[in-house]
Amino acid sequence: MQAHPDAPAPASARMPPTLRTVLRLPATIPAPCAAASGGTAAGAAASRDAAPGRRAATRLAARLLAAALAAASASACMVGPDFQGATPPPVTRYTREGLRDPGVSAEDRRGGAIGQSFAQGRDVPGEWWTLFRSKALNSLVTEALARNPTLEAAQASLRAARATTEAQRGALFPQVAFGAQSSYNKAAGGDLQSPLNDNSLIYSLVTPQVTVSFVPDVFGGTRRALEAQAAQAEGQLWQLEAAYLTLSANVVAAAIQEASLRAQIAATEKVIQAQTELLTLITKQQNAGQVAGADVVQQAALLAQSQQLLPPLQRALAQQRNLLTALAGRFPSEEVSQTFTLASLHLPRTLPVSLPSRLIEQRPDVKAAEAAVHAASAQVGVAVANRLPQFTISGSVGASATNFAALLNPAASLWTVAGAVAQPLFDAGTLFRRQQAAEETLVAAQAQYRATVITAYQNVADALRALQADGRAVAAANAAVKASQQSVELVRKQFGLGAVSSASLLITQSAYLQAVVSQAQAQANQYADTAALFQALGGGWWNRRDVKPGREPKDPAPFL
Repeated sequence: MQAHPDAPAPASARMPPTLRTVLRLPATIPAPCAAASGGTAAGAAASRDAAPGRRAATRLAARLLAAALAAASASACMVGPDFQGATPPPVTRYTREGLRDPGVSAEDRRGGAIGQSFAQGRDVPGEWWTLFRSKALNSLVTEALARNPTLEAAQASLRAARATTEAQRGALFPQVAFGAQSSYNKAAGGDLQSPLNDNSLIYSLVTPQVTVSFVPDVFGGTRRALEAQAAQAEGQLWQLEAAYLTLSANVVAAAIQEASLRAQIAATEKVIQAQTELLTLITKQQNAGQVAGADVVQQAALLAQSQQLLPPLQRALAQQRNLLTALAGRFPSEEVSQTFTLASLHLPRTLPVSLPSRLIEQRPDVKAAEAAVHAASAQVGVAVANRLPQFTISGSVGASATNFAALLNPAASLWTVAGAVAQPLFDAGTLFRRQQAAEETLVAAQAQYRATVITAYQNVADALRALQADGRAVAAANAAVKASQQSVELVRKQFGLGAVSSASLLITQSAYLQAVVSQAQAQANQYADTAALFQALGGGWWNRRDVKPGREPKDPAPFL
């Protein structure tokens, strides 16, 4: 990875011959970056008035201005560290062993388990949620990306960061301003003289003038500040990409959770219906004197326990609907029309897994952490430059007269050219400590970057491990449902014949209820872990075409 394109590249630290000629200096004088940092504040100014005999001063002022501009244009040196992008970590796989497909046997597939396979090295699609082949999911994600206010806030933050970067860029250029002053004055009499030729003590004075100021970036402090701001803007860009990825992943996860809750509610209602029918049967047997009253009470208690499971599931489903509505940028009263079931979602069979060497280029959070390191690196250069001499060039041109008509007289014109340099001599270690703080901030940013990279690889490894176990979990859940259902039917027949007690029937019913709920959860986990893998791999933002770039604002006065 390279440094940010907005960051100027360092050039030679030697002073060009053109500048030496203008200043009439020997060729052995070192460039600004190689010169000693010591010095004192100094200034040079040349002013023109209407009196004759000042041509030499005029030539000197012009020479100083030309020398200062030449120094500004030739100063390509930038103190501080040059940012170098991070290299991929020396790992060739996400897990300890090589990538293995989730283990689902042929028997498990016959039992309803869906086999998945990993396609190592294949790129992640930009609209990865379309792999679930659900039109309702596709439309909801599209709506969320278009209406969610979180994305709007992230986009505005990016535009603000870019505008701040352009504002910082203005410090590299001269600043030109116009000012005018009109005053009515009385000069002191007595031993003092009037500033006018006719010695009038009361007079008017009109002074319009154009001022120009320029701070040459001799040691690169301004360019380092621009580099830091540009890196922060780049970090904001990656924060926006992370917001897109998080929002789309949250919508998919919420849809999967809704489907899981609907499956659990349906299974619980099915069990409650079966238990209700059985309670009716046992009650009839009691009336016929075939079973004791205790059997009826136990069955009624089991039915009540099953019915208690419904309200929490229904509450969770309602809250999940509210979450989906909020993610779509709507109020709860404007609930989205899309609904989701496990049957409406199709599990992707082939899962793309990008190479480990590409992960740090694909994860928005890693790229944002890298931009933070870049910004901290540039701030070190700013802190170092603040300890070195600061140069200033200023000038003004205008006129001054006692009335507006007299401003047209050439004799009323005036101009000033000035150059100054200032070097801090004693600040009780303030600038040094600020440089030290900037260096430690860089160390912290580098450590945070490494932690972010480790977390990124951990996320991928966790998703791969989960998917490898999900296939077996779904197969086991399907087998448990099948076995417990057969057990319930068998024990119910035996109970009708009086071969088993009601306790055995209650146990098999409880086992069946637990099995059907676990089956729904296992299937939902497989869907959710599939979505988590896409998110952990970066979400394919580099392939996305669903988001249009924001329109750049028009400047009503671009010349200012």
